[in-house]
Amino acid sequence: MKLFNQAEAEAFVKTGAKVFRHGPEMRVTPIARDVLTEAGVRLVFDPAMAGTAPAATNAVPAAPKAGAPASANFVGDPALARLTASGPSTRNFCPTPADQSGYKKEDVDYFNSPECEALKYQMCDMGRRIWLREFVDGNGGNISVRVDGDRYLCTPTGVSKGFLTPDMLGMVDAKGKQLAGTWKRTSEVNTHIAIMKVCPTAMSVIHAHPVHATAFAVAGVEPPTCLLTESEIFLGRIPIAKYATPGSPDVAKFCAELAPTHQAIMMASHGVITWGTGVEDAYYKMEIADALCRTILLANQLPKRGPAISNEGMAEILDLKKQMNLPDDRFGLKVANLCDADPWEILAGNATCKLSTPAKPCECKAKADAPADVEALVKEITDEIMKQTK
Repeated sequence: MKLFNQAEAEAFVKTGAKVFRHGPEMRVTPIARDVLTEAGVRLVFDPAMAGTAPAATNAVPAAPKAGAPASANFVGDPALARLTASGPSTRNFCPTPADQSGYKKEDVDYFNSPECEALKYQMCDMGRRIWLREFVDGNGGNISVRVDGDRYLCTPTGVSKGFLTPDMLGMVDAKGKQLAGTWKRTSEVNTHIAIMKVCPTAMSVIHAHPVHATAFAVAGVEPPTCLLTESEIFLGRIPIAKYATPGSPDVAKFCAELAPTHQAIMMASHGVITWGTGVEDAYYKMEIADALCRTILLANQLPKRGPAISNEGMAEILDLKKQMNLPDDRFGLKVANLCDADPWEILAGNATCKLSTPAKPCECKAKADAPADVEALVKEITDEIMKQTK
């Protein structure tokens, strides 16, 4: 297994090539991937390149031709062409066809434009990445991208995100009505749209089921704050949206209510949803959310736990977030109330901390461990003492 590192990525960018194709025997490091992506280089995973060196090309996928076979839509990308040409039966996919009766030519033309084609490839690449990270299982999870004011690309229903190809994606309007695409759109796209409506800077939404973060969502336990700097900066508090049937209007409503002051939401008994300025940004937040939950679960098993971030330290983080134009529902709270409860005690259920309005400080109360009979005895003794002092 060969690692393709940052230095090699920088050297590749200097060649001017716009497509980097590699096989299963090579792994691109996260920093190298960032270097290539920021330079506008598209990464293509090609299983047929086993045992061969990575290839560079300037070939850009052409827009699909009307009436052409699906495999013809992948010029310069033989790996995707082979997947599509193999047909649903050999790929073990059971696509649900979309109702195309109401499609308009201008929508279909835009859906097949070079701009949308490039975004489709990004979404397929991201689908494979979240599948490789085991952030999704079965046909779970979905990805969407806002392409203009009222049109959105989205993944289809009933398909593993690890094996998406651009011909599977669809386009919907702001009400979730499908405008283009042969495969039926995901039933959860309305939740994505609801979040993007209340968060103007959000251009992409990812919903997934990363195991560690989803464990918190299933248990109904909000990850305690004031523990990990990176998650505090890029996410902040991760609230749990009330449960509703996946794909229902209530899910969209509950998530939209929380989205403006957060960057990630846990969906009760369901999973996690994140959003950002692009597909990559939304994915980063999903990764950070699961890393936070995994770190908390591991640290909580250790015999000794370190101190939490101080109130003053959290105030500095919030100032930094304001400079970065990142939302946080703790803006306006008094410094003394930012981290005034031990996060480990909160996790253990021995303390509670509820955020409220800036006018009302964060209320943190220790949980009473004394049995009821002991409390009654203490009260009886206290009453007797008060009588004697009168």
